[in-house]
Amino acid sequence: MEPGNVKPVNIVKEMTDAYLNYSMSVIVSRALPDVRDGLKPVHRRVLYAMEQMGLQSTKQFRKCAGTVGEVLKSYHPHGDAAVYAALVRMAQPWSMRYPLILGQGNFGSQDDDPPAAMRYTEAKMALIADELLRDIEKDTVDLEPNYDNQTLEPTVLPARLPNLLLNGSTGIAVGMATNIPPHNLNEVCNGIAHLIDNPDATTEDLSRIIRGPDFPTGGIIQGREGIRNTYANGRGRIVVRARTLVEESDRGRLTIIVTELPYQVNKAELVKKIAELARDKKLDGISDVRDESDREGMRMVIELKRDANVDSVLNSLYKYTSLQNTFNTNMLALVDQQPFTLTLKKFLQNYISHREVVITRRTRYDLAKAEARKHILEGLKIALDNLDAVITTIRQSRSAYDDGLVNLRAQFGFSEEQAKAIIEMRLARLASMERQKIEEELTELLKNIEYFNMLLSDINEIRGLIKQDLKELKEKYGDERRTEIVEAEAGDFRDEDLIPNEEVIVTLTEKGYIKRLPINTYRAQRRGGRGVTGMATREDDAVRHLLVAHTHDSLLFFTDRGRVFQLKAYELPDVSRTAKGDHLINMIAIEQRERITAIVNVPKGVNRDHMIVATKKGEIKKTAMSEFEVVRRQGLIAMDLEEDDELIGAKLAHTGDEVLIITTQGQAIRFCIDDLRLASRTSGGVRGIRLSEQDTVVSLNLVKPESDLLIVTEYGFGKRTPIDEYPQHNRGGNGVLTSKVTDKTGRVATARIVTELDNDLMIISASGVVIRTDINTVKRSGRATQGVTLMHIADGDTVVAVATTNGKKLNENGDEIDSSIDDSSEGIVEAVEVEGSDETIAVIDETD
Repeated sequence: MEPGNVKPVNIVKEMTDAYLNYSMSVIVSRALPDVRDGLKPVHRRVLYAMEQMGLQSTKQFRKCAGTVGEVLKSYHPHGDAAVYAALVRMAQPWSMRYPLILGQGNFGSQDDDPPAAMRYTEAKMALIADELLRDIEKDTVDLEPNYDNQTLEPTVLPARLPNLLLNGSTGIAVGMATNIPPHNLNEVCNGIAHLIDNPDATTEDLSRIIRGPDFPTGGIIQGREGIRNTYANGRGRIVVRARTLVEESDRGRLTIIVTELPYQVNKAELVKKIAELARDKKLDGISDVRDESDREGMRMVIELKRDANVDSVLNSLYKYTSLQNTFNTNMLALVDQQPFTLTLKKFLQNYISHREVVITRRTRYDLAKAEARKHILEGLKIALDNLDAVITTIRQSRSAYDDGLVNLRAQFGFSEEQAKAIIEMRLARLASMERQKIEEELTELLKNIEYFNMLLSDINEIRGLIKQDLKELKEKYGDERRTEIVEAEAGDFRDEDLIPNEEVIVTLTEKGYIKRLPINTYRAQRRGGRGVTGMATREDDAVRHLLVAHTHDSLLFFTDRGRVFQLKAYELPDVSRTAKGDHLINMIAIEQRERITAIVNVPKGVNRDHMIVATKKGEIKKTAMSEFEVVRRQGLIAMDLEEDDELIGAKLAHTGDEVLIITTQGQAIRFCIDDLRLASRTSGGVRGIRLSEQDTVVSLNLVKPESDLLIVTEYGFGKRTPIDEYPQHNRGGNGVLTSKVTDKTGRVATARIVTELDNDLMIISASGVVIRTDINTVKRSGRATQGVTLMHIADGDTVVAVATTNGKKLNENGDEIDSSIDDSSEGIVEAVEVEGSDETIAVIDETD
């Protein structure tokens, strides 16, 4: 090589340019469909080649090898396997909602069995595919040279059929991908017609007509949120569940019959997966699984054990197998050879625009042909009027195509086209022509020309033709929807469906470690016992909250800074009695220095009117519960606090309820929450109780009829006082004495309302020791007394929290039977400022 032919290049720039060219080639010429006809280049070439070979729906089948060979020879110079795979997919009724090719032979199965070799299979275009190529001969689309410049191929098909939405598309390009679900033809045609009549229609309007994807394999779509996101934003997450029914076998066992699967799920792999999970004991209740599918349809049988719960097994199958699957939509398509993520309305608008162009070009083609034929007929009419002279002129010409053309044009004023038409006609036909036939054809042509001109001058007439085409498509190919859409409330699957709704104890430490334990972890002891270790706490850590709830309940976590977070009880770690649990900061977006000062249990299916919150400095606020229905992971503002104040308590309440505020120095005030104005979630509070120096609020409670106020002090003393001994006052007063605070008893650690429904009392100390005792053993006494010893407190330890249980029962569905659950299951525990233990706590054996 001569030195002058060597050109230095920058390797980075060269690689960048080369990869960019490759990327655009993959995007435009391979992976993404065109929004107009919904086809990728390989699919378009397969259909066009079949049309050119005469393999329309009315013709006979031909070997697929011949079709693939023609595609490779003329249009798609790539591997034959890729072309045959594209052809096969267009013939599979479980892959395409409306198959474009009719196959004869083995074209695979829903079990992902491969098709037979192309030398064995035969194919032709399906009847509906003819609609994609209709009028292609009328210059409706642009043709471009093929790869070797030997022939022409269409850049897009006329697509009388809105194929992209009907059959969907899947493809992975460079840096982008598309995943468009199939839809029902009737709905899509109705949606396009509605948009033509109402150009300002919104996506919401269109989604009432096009209800959602309609998969060829059926199934059930769970909820409409994913559909709304898909249609409005071009991306969404659509959850599809298999269609099942329950039958009783000959042996008296229940069996789950699967008749429809989510789209693109491999049935054989699903059967294998279920069998493996049942064998490994990850799916309980399944004794056998088999595939009984045949030509009549799908039938997958899952046989259950005698003691199995059908709903529980189904929920487990939905969670751990593709019996419930997610179709992640990405409505990406090529618009003017550029990739765009489109909304539903944009899809329909692009299709309408394409059909307007196609019909306009077709009309111009038909108009040009009609004008040309009209010109010829006008010449023939003149020829008939002068038939003898025309024949004489032709006879006297030395040559028909030289002198004859010249003489006819000179003598009668014919154009070259008219003269050629007359000369090329046989004399016998010319002589026998009837003026009436020519005039009738000419009259018909003039009507057509007028109609074509009218179409070209009025876009609304063209849109009317689009609507007429859609009506014909519905009548010819329309069918019923296969995929059912149910509201999320009617069948949305949640994690809690797999979790029994049982009573649990929730504990939270000062350092933020949280856990839940079954209620039966702690056996009842006599009053004054030592208790058992409920948690092995770290040094300088202390248990601050004890809560009794059910696993399906929602827990609202209020912080000292006035923020609120939410978790389900079953989301908390279920660990051993002595384990410390997990840190709450891993579950909610709480800040490092932020402390949880109140936990509110919101029982499942129980409604409240208001949320009452109180602060350490005696302020209180009432907010509508509706403002706490949706709590983001980042939390919400529950109350606007002063700099030196802290939120210490929160309660759910009804209109007309009364609150009782307790302080560390043993003062209490009772008043009706109706005295509080309704405030927004982000506002501050008003004075609830007037405090003396060094006193702070420790507890916020709701008053219940015929109840007692349980007071527990730092050093384990406690008592019950009838609620009637606390008179109702106006908000903001000093209150009355509720407990005699001494050096022996310590300050009031916590307080709560108890009723006859409360059976057991649970007390937890800062060191993590828990005692469970019968609440009836706690003596009733007056407000000014100090109470009796409830728990023996070790040196340096203090009581920090209490909770009660009421022995409620649940039915087989996990629902509460006792109507009092909404009042007695709150189990709220307030935080109190006490010093943590400086020593590592030894485990106390239960036998002690």
